[in-house]
Amino acid sequence: MPITAETPPAVHADLPQVLAGPLLRRMEAQRLVLWLVGSRPLSLTLQLSHGDAPEPQRLPLHGDSCQVIQIGEQAFIHLIDLTLEAPLPCDVQIDYDLLIEQPDQAVLGIADWAPHLLYDGAIQANFVLRAQLDHLLHGSCRKPHHPAADGLLCADRLLAEAHAPEQRPALLLMSGDQIYADDVSGPMLRAIHQVIERLGLFGEHLQGAVVDDSTALYQHPASYYQRAELLPALKSNETLRERFFGGVEKPVFTTSSADNHLVTCAEVLAMYLLVWSPTPWTLLDAEMPALSAEEVPRYQAERERIEAFRCGLGQVARALAHLPTLMIFDDHDITDDWNLSAQWEETAYGHPFSKRIIGNALIAYLLCQGWGNNPDVFAEPLQMIRAMTEGRDAANHMDSEPQDALTDTLLSFHQWQFVLPSSPALVVLDTRTRRWRSERNLKRPSGLLDWEALCEFQQELLDHPSAIIVSPAPIFGVKLIETIQKVFSWAGHPLMVDAENWMAHRGAAQVMLNIFRHSRTPGNYVILSGDVHYSFVYEVLIRQRKRGPQLWQITSSGLKNEFPPRLLDWFDRLNRWLYAPWSPLNWLTTRRRMQVKPRIPSRSKAGERLWNGAGLGQVWFNDNGQPSAIYQLNADGSPAVAFVDDRDNAPSTAPARRAATQSADRSA
Repeated sequence: MPITAETPPAVHADLPQVLAGPLLRRMEAQRLVLWLVGSRPLSLTLQLSHGDAPEPQRLPLHGDSCQVIQIGEQAFIHLIDLTLEAPLPCDVQIDYDLLIEQPDQAVLGIADWAPHLLYDGAIQANFVLRAQLDHLLHGSCRKPHHPAADGLLCADRLLAEAHAPEQRPALLLMSGDQIYADDVSGPMLRAIHQVIERLGLFGEHLQGAVVDDSTALYQHPASYYQRAELLPALKSNETLRERFFGGVEKPVFTTSSADNHLVTCAEVLAMYLLVWSPTPWTLLDAEMPALSAEEVPRYQAERERIEAFRCGLGQVARALAHLPTLMIFDDHDITDDWNLSAQWEETAYGHPFSKRIIGNALIAYLLCQGWGNNPDVFAEPLQMIRAMTEGRDAANHMDSEPQDALTDTLLSFHQWQFVLPSSPALVVLDTRTRRWRSERNLKRPSGLLDWEALCEFQQELLDHPSAIIVSPAPIFGVKLIETIQKVFSWAGHPLMVDAENWMAHRGAAQVMLNIFRHSRTPGNYVILSGDVHYSFVYEVLIRQRKRGPQLWQITSSGLKNEFPPRLLDWFDRLNRWLYAPWSPLNWLTTRRRMQVKPRIPSRSKAGERLWNGAGLGQVWFNDNGQPSAIYQLNADGSPAVAFVDDRDNAPSTAPARRAATQSADRSA
């Protein structure tokens, strides 16, 4: 039976009606997309008001304008996808409320059911639709138990300041690793299991695993800190592991930190609730699971970090309720080294259990991230999800056959990427599922896009004067690190160094550079990336082509992750020495037809090019689609870092004040 707002709710009286959200997703003048999760199917009305409207507009949400998918006995994902007859105005504040109607009870607004989403003095939430993408925030790599502060708090601080509507960021772009499904702390896994139990998230049968189903997995003694022991270990398929120097093994399809790798679809869905909302945390107790004496100190240390993460979630949820957000996956949203090489794919997809783990993370990504990016393309997989969840057995476990069919569909799905019809054009790349596989050596890293995907990418760019490209991995990275990755790839061990950069595959790299040189592609490119756990900016000029194009590689990583400081210092220093402009090594790289000029972080030590610190990237654009100011906002609250041509010209004004100045200049 399809889920509707009239379906009798079987909810506990103490469960909040809204568990997570709303998150503003793809927001356009005549189309509004919002995501939220309720403990029952909700009867919703969207209320809109702005200065040009004489009175608030109330829009009931039913049918296609509010699709609902049940993921548990008391958990229902709602995707609001509302088409408007008359376009909303741009560059003005639009107040909104999500009203919950209940039989014989008062209508409740956000101020009633989620007051933490409102800024001080406000009685409603709000958003701004920007006519141009002249101000963006971007970031990646948000690991809850990393000791750094949460970079998404920077977005909340920015929105809390008194800005005119035309100075608000147009978008928040999350360029990968919004969750870490493969690297989970013990306290987070404990919270996940409690959420599963409280909400009755659906279970599943597990083929090819040590355990038979999800219930047995959660109760298994190895469920905490020993999940690598539950992964397939069959000599017939090399145990899904690759043996490295000195007999050390690393799982081919998981991170080396796989102690608590998420396995079931319910686990990944629960993690999304816990990283985007403070509300599910109110349903939990502090009871520690059964652990060995050696594991208890680790659990307690991780609990301190998770508690600090949890304390900021109210502010994070508030920012996501006010700022349109678009997302794309990288590897940790699914598992480390996802599709790195053809051999990896053959090994991981050749075993039913490892294939199920990857499929479950993809299902959760579709429901919690991909759906809000581009709702039009997911009709078939969503229909399969409904069939999968409705065909449950008496123990509320989903049937394996439709779940496996859904996994096969998603693994061959080619519409994860998307394009925003904006100015400048925004092209978000899927660099994970459409890879250019090496035919000569299956161990070699695959290209990040195959020939067909690169051709589609070029078609999207034709005749645009400027473009913003979101590539989870930097197209132009640090040469020394790419060289180290190449050496390990030649030695047959790409997994040891995560050798997944654009230049690792000659064919994909050459085609990408040829696209940049094409006479009908944009004259200005800005490439926004993450992945690497440090931040940097390169200006790139194409040699042998008159009048451009100009490219800017802007990398912001991580939101809540950092590179080992001493190691990055050495990489930075050696890279400057070995690949100085006069160095012959420059002419031995795939980028020899490019002139790459690094910008300098304004607060760095002498000569440093790389900034190591959790935070959020901030970019302003001029009318030609060129970056006019580039900042890294620091999660710890320290002053923002500007990326400048030289340190003497570093701006002294705060980012918000600089935005106001630029706005005044454009008006003049």
